[in-house]
Amino acid sequence: MEYVNLGRTGLKVSPLCLGTMNFGPHTTEEDAFAIMDRAHELGVNFFDTADVYGWKLGEGITENILGRWFAQGGGRREKTVLATKVYGDTGTWPNEGRLSALHIRRACDASLKRMGTDHIDLYQAHHIDRDTPFEEFWEAMDLLRQQGKILYVGSSNFAGWHLAKAQEAARRRNSLGLVSEQPLYNLLNRTVELEVLPAAQDYGIGVIPWSPVAGGLLGGVLRKIDKGRSAADHVVKELDKQRDKVERYEAFCDELGEEPANVALAWLLKQPAVVAPIIGPRTIEQLDGLMRTLEIDLDDKALARLDEISPGHRSAPEDYSW
Repeated sequence: MEYVNLGRTGLKVSPLCLGTMNFGPHTTEEDAFAIMDRAHELGVNFFDTADVYGWKLGEGITENILGRWFAQGGGRREKTVLATKVYGDTGTWPNEGRLSALHIRRACDASLKRMGTDHIDLYQAHHIDRDTPFEEFWEAMDLLRQQGKILYVGSSNFAGWHLAKAQEAARRRNSLGLVSEQPLYNLLNRTVELEVLPAAQDYGIGVIPWSPVAGGLLGGVLRKIDKGRSAADHVVKELDKQRDKVERYEAFCDELGEEPANVALAWLLKQPAVVAPIIGPRTIEQLDGLMRTLEIDLDDKALARLDEISPGHRSAPEDYSW
């Protein structure tokens, strides 16, 4: 495993990040434990979660699973760069969601308790909160850092101008600012190339793409359907819109002799500012298969073919102006 720096920091993380969103709703606790143990065996040290994962209001199901896994000891917590998120509703009362200083403080303490740890390595704003000024956001985050409860701050689903506003507000406070951004980014969803990636690259913000295989569309969906496996309704609906691209993509993966999911991840690792796409294996076998990604080196000709299959964007404003 060749580790990489998270953005402009000295923090070393694996080039694939283990996403835990399936833990609880789709993956049993026993299987989740096995997947996390296997991830460490393979050298994956970067785990991502959120206080709302598990999708039962206020229960923090997935964070609790991680906490019970850490509690087994064996260096599990020490070997893990732990990332979680704050923003989503954790209750029905006012201030039990979003990014007020009050909610950030309470949510952080709750996440620490659920995961049985004294600090969070990367604490991420799960979404932009248009009602909370960045001055308040940074005051809350800087206090958590001073208290030793968090080490780094990241964002998710921010626009390029949000990243700029966040960094300039942090600069005024002589604060480190954001070190990562977690956007929707894959070969079929390339909007972030307009402004988010250029902003991240300029500010030294590491990009951690979520949904790298486009909800399964880039994971060999046509092959699976041909073999008689069913696909979720939303995947079938989106496939109807993207069928031409997906057909051409899978045909190219066949030419390469590689699994579609691995090619999608390898492509992301070639993009500016990208540090570690988030993978969400439901089984150990899926996790093992995804490790092949790190052995795939797409050359310029292959990258050009993929751009031809699913065109992207030049940076703004060149994409829509001269």
